[in-house]
Amino acid sequence: MNVPDNLKYTKDHEWVRVEGDVAWVGITDYAQGELGDIVFVEIETVGDTLNKGETFGTVEAVKTVSDVFLPVSGEILESNPVLSDTPEVVNKDPYGEGWMIKVKMSNPAELDDLMDAEAYQKMINA
Repeated sequence: MNVPDNLKYTKDHEWVRVEGDVAWVGITDYAQGELGDIVFVEIETVGDTLNKGETFGTVEAVKTVSDVFLPVSGEILESNPVLSDTPEVVNKDPYGEGWMIKVKMSNPAELDDLMDAEAYQKMINA
């Protein structure tokens, strides 16, 4: 199971990579593995300002549909345009080309509430 050290994680299996006040968000390798083959990613919140924990989109796999939750409050700047035509990229590269949204964080201190790689690894292996 791939759990990069340079990211933060949520209990709902989203990851966050921060550059300045912008956060890239996606689902973890564990999450995509549990979901199975992803066939559709829907994100209709671009331009919206959401609070931490609110739903920013959905991921549809062959066997289920799951909400994806915002790990930090902020404005959704953009969604990954690649996912509309090739959602399976989330299965192949969840931490790279499979990112879902970019968020302008309104409260970067919320990052302190997220897990580091070691804590996330312990949670998924429990």
